[in-house]
Amino acid sequence: MSAATLHCPTCGAAASSDADHCAYCRSRLAAVACPACFGMLFRGSRHCPHCGAAAAREAADGGAPLPCPRCRAEMRGVRVGAAALGECPGCGGVWARREEFERIAAGTEEQAAVLGAARPVPVAAGGEAVRYLPCPECAALMNRVNFARCSGVIIDVCRDHGSWFDRDELRRIVEFIRGGGMGVAREREVLRLEEERRRLERARLAPQPGGGPGFGATDEDWTRALGAATSVLRILRG
Repeated sequence: MSAATLHCPTCGAAASSDADHCAYCRSRLAAVACPACFGMLFRGSRHCPHCGAAAAREAADGGAPLPCPRCRAEMRGVRVGAAALGECPGCGGVWARREEFERIAAGTEEQAAVLGAARPVPVAAGGEAVRYLPCPECAALMNRVNFARCSGVIIDVCRDHGSWFDRDELRRIVEFIRGGGMGVAREREVLRLEEERRRLERARLAPQPGGGPGFGATDEDWTRALGAATSVLRILRG
C-alpha cells in the first residue's frame, strides 16, 4: 500500500505515513501499533495503512529497561494487541523475547491456513555492511539469520533470549508468513534433507581405496546419521 501524506501533530509539516520522524522538527511520528501485521502507524492513526486493522497499542511495564542493540537508546515496553515488545524510540527497532515471537509466528501461520495464502514473494536482503549486534539481555553477540532460510529478511537472534527486528522487519516477516512462507520453507527443507540422506547413502556404499565403503565410518555411524535425517524428514512431513 502506498504511503499517504499526513501532518506532523507537533509542527504541522507534511509527512509521509511511513516516516518515523518529522523531517522538520524531528518529532517521533510512527511506531509499531498494528496488532495484525505489526506495521508502523503514524501517530494518531486509527487504522493500519498496510492491512487496515484497527490500531491497538499501549505502554507496558517491561521490567528493567534494556538497551537497544542497534543505537544503545533505552527501550520502552509496549503492548501491541496481545504481544509484549520492547521498542527503541531512537531507531524504531523492536525486541521480542523468544516466547513472544514464537506466539506471533504461530498465530500468524494459523490465520494464513484459515484464510488461504498466496505464494510469498521473498524480500531481498539489503547490501549494507554486516554488523553483529549484542543481545540486550545477555550482551552476547547475536546470530544473523535469514528467517525461514528463504524470506530474505535477516534478523538478529539470541538463542536463549529473543530476536531483534530493525525498523519494519517484524511486519515483513508477518507478511511472509501470511503469504504461505512457512509452508514453502518446509518444502525446501524436506528437499534439502532428502538430498542429504541420498548423499549419505551414496557415500556409505561407495568403494574406498582401502577396500571398504564409507570413508572409514562404522556401520553404527552411518545408521545414526541416516536415522537422524529420516527422523527430521518424518517430522516435517507431519
